[in-house]
Amino acid sequence: MGEETQPPILTIPGISYRMGAMILAEIGDFSRFDSADKILAYAGMSPSTYQSGQLDNCYSHMEKRGSRYLRYALYNATKYVCHWDESFGAYLEKKRSEGKHYNVALSHATKKLVRTIFAMEKSGQAYRVTV
Repeated sequence: MGEETQPPILTIPGISYRMGAMILAEIGDFSRFDSADKILAYAGMSPSTYQSGQLDNCYSHMEKRGSRYLRYALYNATKYVCHWDESFGAYLEKKRSEGKHYNVALSHATKKLVRTIFAMEKSGQAYRVTV
């Protein structure tokens, strides 16, 4: 990623050249994915399904079958984005106030970040702070 090509991901507060490059390199071409949920599944961050008889998905864990490098980059980028961006920080605190563990709340914020990145890359627009 050179200075002449500024991808929209770098306009998100908290994402630097290194994390942005890791995320973009692991995802590759965004046209391969129809939705942000497919990127989450590719990263191995989608909830696993469990079904047995009448019991259907009572306690779903995150399945870790995807790219561990993308998962690592997204988690670390989310920590910094939650620190530097007020809307993501408020979202993390909202999930924490609901009684969720820090890592669970961070995974929710990561999913929000992936949806944001997907929308920005598809539209080509820079990040706008929402309050």
